[in-house]
Amino acid sequence: MATRNHDPVGFVHRYTRQEDQEIVGLVAASLAFGNVVAARRNIEIALEKLGPDPAALVCTSGQRALRLRLDGFVHRIYRGEHLVRMLVGAGTLLRDHGTLGAAFASFHRRSSGDFRESLAHLADALRGNARDRSTRHLVSDPRAGSACKRLVLYARWMVRPADGVDLGLWPVPPSDLVIPVDTHILRISRNLGLTSRRTASWATAEEITAKLRKLDPEDPVKYDFALCHLGVSRQCPSRPEHDKCARCVLQEVCCVWSAGSFVPSAKEAG
Repeated sequence: MATRNHDPVGFVHRYTRQEDQEIVGLVAASLAFGNVVAARRNIEIALEKLGPDPAALVCTSGQRALRLRLDGFVHRIYRGEHLVRMLVGAGTLLRDHGTLGAAFASFHRRSSGDFRESLAHLADALRGNARDRSTRHLVSDPRAGSACKRLVLYARWMVRPADGVDLGLWPVPPSDLVIPVDTHILRISRNLGLTSRRTASWATAEEITAKLRKLDPEDPVKYDFALCHLGVSRQCPSRPEHDKCARCVLQEVCCVWSAGSFVPSAKEAG
């Protein structure tokens, strides 16, 4: 529970209505990059501006009203106007389908179960006709080849069975998901021999997921939260340290441990 509350998904668990959880999850996942402390602070600010009933607000407010709400919001390269464009798209989906989950399920059926194409349809709908670079970065296009970590992370939260972290809200098989790949997942996956690729691309995400699918075909990305937080907590540091690696639960399957490629620990260096 403590780890969840330090993760962006913790914001979603503050709400009880599915529609609110979907909107809060979309905002939290979209802003989940950069410094963790700064990201959490700015997610909090954005949600305060949206008020206690974010789905109702998004569903009933026009672009101008949302701009007034989010006026002055900044997170790295994003401004309030970029969040507004995404939320206007989300509001349209809510009005047309009732929930974002119903919308995504429709896209998934239309795509014959192709997760990448389903996610691309969702991204198209959220961006609308926006062509500016920041909005297209905020809601990235899976067809372009990047890992689309934040959009894929959002899908994991919504699709995977409710387990205290993920919420199991969307009627899509967890087996169709692809793992969200950030710097932590990429590094740890390389350490575990799940991929030899050096960039966080869609191809990398698919390769890692294919390896994890051999462990659990029905729910291959259930390992994501635990693996990612090994990196976030620095229990698996970016520069392997013998003392930390010696205590790691993954050492038996870790290529770094088996190769003995360590930097001196602080105690040894001193």
